[in-house]
Parts: sequence; C-alpha cells; structure tokens
Amino acid sequence: MTQVTHAVVLQEAESPVTPRRTEAAALMAAFPPRPRLTTWPATAASREAVLEFIPQSSSRLGHPNSHNIRMGGARALLQWLETFPGDSWQQRWEASPSAGSALGWEAPAQAWAPSIDRKPQRGALGAGLLLLISADVIRPSLRWLTSSTSRFLRPSLEAARDPDGFKSLLVSRPPHERETKLASKTLNAVARIMAANGGGLDDIVVGDVLALLQASRESNSTQVRLAYVWLRDLGRFSSEAPATLGHIMVRGGQMSPAELVDRYDLQCKPVRDLIVAYLTERQTSVDFNSLVPLSAALAGLFWADLEKHHPGVDSLRLPREIVGAWKARIAVKKVSRRLPDGTTAMVTEPRVSAAGVKALVRAFYLDIAHWAADEPERWGPWAAPSPLTEADCAVKKMEQDQKVRMDRRTRERLPVLPALVRTAERRLKEAKARLDAMDRTPLGGTFTMLGETLTLPSSTSRAEGKPATAVDGTGRRRNLWAEENRAFWGWATVEILRHTGIRIEELLELGHHSIISYKLPTTGEVVPLLQIAPSKTDEERLLLVTPELADVLSTVVKRIRDRDGAVPLVASYDLAERVWNAPMPLLYQWQTCGTVRPVSVNVVRSSLNEMLAASGIIDSSGEPLNFQPHDFRRIFITDSILNGLPPHIAQVIAGHGNINTTMGYAAIYPTDAIEAHRAFIARRRSLRPTEEYRAVTPEEWDKFLGHFERRKLALGQCGRAFGTDCQHEHACVRCPVLIVSPEERPRLEEIRDNLSDRIAEAEREGWLGEIEGLQVSLASAEEKLVHLDAQQARRKTVDLGIPTFDQIAARIMEGTDSVE
Repeated sequence: MTQVTHAVVLQEAESPVTPRRTEAAALMAAFPPRPRLTTWPATAASREAVLEFIPQSSSRLGHPNSHNIRMGGARALLQWLETFPGDSWQQRWEASPSAGSALGWEAPAQAWAPSIDRKPQRGALGAGLLLLISADVIRPSLRWLTSSTSRFLRPSLEAARDPDGFKSLLVSRPPHERETKLASKTLNAVARIMAANGGGLDDIVVGDVLALLQASRESNSTQVRLAYVWLRDLGRFSSEAPATLGHIMVRGGQMSPAELVDRYDLQCKPVRDLIVAYLTERQTSVDFNSLVPLSAALAGLFWADLEKHHPGVDSLRLPREIVGAWKARIAVKKVSRRLPDGTTAMVTEPRVSAAGVKALVRAFYLDIAHWAADEPERWGPWAAPSPLTEADCAVKKMEQDQKVRMDRRTRERLPVLPALVRTAERRLKEAKARLDAMDRTPLGGTFTMLGETLTLPSSTSRAEGKPATAVDGTGRRRNLWAEENRAFWGWATVEILRHTGIRIEELLELGHHSIISYKLPTTGEVVPLLQIAPSKTDEERLLLVTPELADVLSTVVKRIRDRDGAVPLVASYDLAERVWNAPMPLLYQWQTCGTVRPVSVNVVRSSLNEMLAASGIIDSSGEPLNFQPHDFRRIFITDSILNGLPPHIAQVIAGHGNINTTMGYAAIYPTDAIEAHRAFIARRRSLRPTEEYRAVTPEEWDKFLGHFERRKLALGQCGRAFGTDCQHEHACVRCPVLIVSPEERPRLEEIRDNLSDRIAEAEREGWLGEIEGLQVSLASAEEKLVHLDAQQARRKTVDLGIPTFDQIAARIMEGTDSVE
C-alpha cells in the first residue's frame, strides 16, 4: 500500500476525537516552570520592614518627584491587605478580590481607603502596587499580568530588578530591531515573567516562557515567542530547549498508538487493546506518517464502523453477512456537494481508497495469524481467518482510474505552463515596483504605480522604519510587503519545481548546503548540483543544476542572506512526522514579526492560487484552472520523457523506487507515440544496409505491377506473395490462397455442378482413379461456397425504419407528431 493511499485513508476516516495532547503540554513536562511560591523573605517581612526597604527600589525608578505618591499608595495597599488572611503579603494578595484580574483591581481597595486616616491620592494605589511588584513583595499571576495595560511595569522592573540584564538583552539584537514597538513589547513579556516568578533575567527558564505563552491572549503570543528567541539567542537556555515556540500551542506532536486509537472511542476494550498492541508492534517498522492512516483504517473505518452498525461485536471471527455488509458500506462514502442552485446536499459516491482499506485490514488479520505461531500466548487467542481475500484488495482498477485522471490533468496543464511562468514573472516585477515606490515615498505620502494610487500611513512600528501597508483608491488596506513576498515565493516555486520535478516537502527542505559542486574527473569541469534530502523514499539524490535553475537559486540565496551575509538558521516543522527539525539554513524562509520563519506549505499553495487567478487560465469547462505543487512533478517527468530522456534515467532523477511509478507519471499523447514510433523506424532504417533502400528501377517496378496482373483469375484473385510461383500447379479450386469474388459465385456453382456430373460419370464408367481427385476438388469448391455465404451474411444490413425527412414533415402537417 502506497503512502498516497494511506493519505486518502486518513482523509476519508470518520472525524476522530480531538487529541488531548499538545506539544506545549509535552514541553511543559520536559521543561517545567518555576513553582509558584507563597512566601519568600521579601513577602514575609513585616509592614514596617517593607516600608523601610522599598524606598531603595523607588529611588531607582527615575521619578523622585512622585516618590511620596508611590510610598503613600504602597502604605495604603499594605494596610488594606492586612485585612485578609495569610502569613505573607503574597498570601494576603491572593486572598483579596483584586488578585483575579488586573481590570478594575483598584475598586475594592478604593472602596476601603476612606476608612484610614491618610487617604491615598488618585493613582497612588496603582503606583504603590507597581512599587511592591518591583521590590518583589507581591507576585501577581501571569493571567493578571497579561490583562494589565500598564506601560510602567517594564521600566519599573528594569530599574529596580535587573538593569544590566535588560541592557544586555537589548544590545544582543541588531540595531535595526532595538528602537521599535515590537522590541518594547518583547521586553514587556520578559518583565511579566520576572514579575510573576521573581528573580532577574538569568533566573528565567524555558517553562516560565511556556507558562506565559499559555496565559497570553492571541494578540500577545507573538511578543512571547519573540522573547523566547531573544533569550535563547542570548544563551540563557540549554541546548535541549526547543529552537522555537512557533505554533506550539496548536500542534499536537506525535501521538502514541493508544492515543491514535482512542480518537475513535471504541466500545470493545479487548479489541481496542488488540489494535493498540498491533500498532505498537508495527511502530518500529513504519514511520509516524504511515502509522496514522493505519490506525484510521483499523480503528475508524473498520472496527468503529462494525460497532456502529453491529452493536455487541467483540470477536475478529466475523460472520459472512457482517463482512458482506461492511464491504458494501466501505465501497461508498457520503460527501457534501454544492448543487447548481447554490445549496448543498449529501450525496453518495464511490470510495477511492476502499481497496486500500481492505488491504490494511487483511494485513492486520494475516500479521496476527503469523505472530501467533511465535507468541501463541499473546496473539493466539485473536488469530482468525481473514474475512477478505486477495481479490477483495485488488487495486488494479483504482490505479487505472487514477492514471486516467492524472494523465488528463497533466495534458490539460502542460500546454499552459508557459503562460503561468510569464504571469509569475509579471506579478513579481509589479510587486517589486510597488514596494520600491513605497520605500521612496515618505510616511503619510501618496504614490501612483501601475495605474494605482496608494497612500501610506503616518507612522509605522516596523524595524526598518518603513511601512508595510498602504491604502488604495477603494479604501482597502493592502500589505505590499506581503504581496511582494507571496509573488516572489510563487515565482521561485514555479521555477524550481518545473526545472527539478521535486516534491513539495523536498522543496521546503532545500537548504543553502544543498547547492554543491562536482568536478568531472575526465575534463575537470565544475558542475553545480542540487542535493535533495531523503523524503518519501528515504534516499538521497543529486540533480544537475541548469543555468536557468542556477539563476533562481542565486536569487533566493541573495534574498534570504542576513545583514552579515550569512544565511540564518531556522527550525522547520515536519508536518508528516509531527516533529521539529534542527535549525538549518533553509532556502524557503522569511522574516516576519521580528523572527525568521520557514515558508509554510500554505503560503506556497496560496501563492500559486493567486498567480492562477491573475493569469486568467481556464480549463475545458470554462472554470479557473488550478495547479497543485505535484502537478509540476508530473509535467516535468512527462516533458523529459517526451524530449528523449530514457525512462530509467527519469526514474533516478524523480527518486522513484519503481520505474512503473515513473511511467505512471508520464502522460504520453497518442500523437507523441506515433512520432516516437516513426523515429524508431527511422533509427532502425539507418542501421540496415543502404542498398536495401536504393531507388526502384523501371524494370523492377514493371515486374511488381505484373505480379498483380498475373494474380487475376476467373474465380477472383490469387493471394500468393510477391515474387513467388504457384505451388499447387494451378489447381486453383483446391488452393487455400484463392480469394473468390462474390460476383463469381455462379461460375463457382457451375464448376461444382460440373464436378458432381464428372464424378457420376466416373462411377458409371469405373474410372476409380478419377473419382478420388474429383472428390477433393468438389469438397474445396463446396467449402469456398460456404465461406462466401458466411461472408455475405456478415455484410447484410438491417433496416431500422428511420423515417425520411418527407415522412416527418408529412406527420407534422397532419398534427400526429411534434418536434421538441
């Protein structure tokens, strides 16, 4: 079973239960945050001791004129917190109603304040709490801190807690990143961690950042991930820490076999445990990308379906009627289709992967029966005859249908590839022209490019000090930087895929080190090669880099280089295996939100879709033509073979394990087959002796024409080959190569009657020697008459009674018929 079938099996499985495990949870277990303490020296001190040492923190805040206000607010807060139970100020804070959220936290304290003699001034409570947090007397929760909108938290913590640490963190970043709003927000995230957990910059651990990421709102997640990158680059974390926290909250990572099976909520626990044990056994020999569809087939499409339609089933020994009903159900599926009137309806259609699912179930039965011989105590109780035969799992028809669909798709897209290439180049030039015009225009200004008038914002928070968006004439805000990025990566994708035919996952894994050189041992010429990392077949291969491909690769490398000329290292996520790869100098990377990220497969697909929409290319039905990255692979293989590349060389270039797979990708046109056959004949002709292809002499031509003249006989024609003599001494009635003409049937009947009369005469006269020869001739004549009758019967036509135009017109005039 191929991985393509596995993917289809997974897509068509019933919707599983949402997995309970996430990568964030796994990382939290591996890198736990610092525990939340309720007491430490500063928070356990008395009110007098706290009011004695917090002025030292207040003096470092740089606002001496407001010192009395801050101290008054801190004094009032401490008095208010004393009304709550607890042995420390932290315990009293957590017992207060203000600990839940930063929104409106001052209201309970303000309501209590009039009961004391020295009522704090307006805003003093907030300044006092900020002073207590900076002095590490109170540590609010991360949820409280993320809901706080105070702009003084980070400056206060930086001055009172760790000024050198904040300075070293900021200096470690490039100059163009320091004076931006995003940099300030990143430092705010670091300050929140210190406020919630205490200590300085050096005390922050990976788990602290993960905990803040979990508590942050979606709008704050970017600055938390960027704070992690800054701290990691500064060397604050160990080498075992993940390279990035990008999308860490939404990705589930690899699940165990038990978690894969439990997505389908199987009712029979023994069978559930059996499937889990089977997947665990297979886990050592297959990758995770194959284990997921295997679990979907066995647990979802097989056993969960049996439990749904046959409640109480608890054995692998299934009755014939249950197996038959399951085969009928698995052969079809219900999908939602949009109707011509715009509504949607559920329709039933054949399941493409039905044979693949049955093959996995059959393998499940056969593997258990095989393992039962080695471990009878473990697998023996479950060994049962497979309810599916080899014929049930035949995929020949499915593969033929798939071949027809893919060939049709390739033939439809190959002719329009040049138009797509031109569109990609045009869109990239236009996007660059808009971006260059925007860079030349000051903030708040207006520029016109390609017939479009765009207005820039009056301010920007980008590191370069240049805006990314502009408002067009319709009032729509457009991100010109993102448009240029998608146009560039769309163009690069089209060029690289059409020149290499690599897979999409191989494209996204191309690195700077993938471009290597090779010196030919014979001539010493240096040849550039592209090294393709192992992907589907786990085999590494090398591709020759053409001059056109070299230009594209050099443009990509020039674009992604850092300011110091190096290609940044970026960690990518393997969507198939659901693991993070080690940081590599990937070619498909871009910088966004202050971090360098790999270009995702969704960006590649959306870039292709935008190019197709701009090209206006349509299919045979008049609908917009869509391109998938894998279409370029089929086009590359088809075009290479049509241009004379031997199929076995194309197999190596494409990285296929079987040449039949390569030929399955090649959509050969009938006209191309004819031309290839003609070229084959021409090559064979060039190898034969030249005298066989000399010009024909007049004598030879006359002899050739005379041969056909001498083939004409009274009963028809002689079918002997050119240049051969008659081998039957002109006994034409007996000859098997005599071709009797239907018009000469009376003559043949006359010969038959004459032969009968002569036989009768020979019998009367006793000419026994004549009788035997005449009977052979008579049998041959009768055989040829029978052959003529059969030939004439096949040529008979049947009148279908189709009316003539005059008959139709007459019936219409009579009113007996109508024409729709």
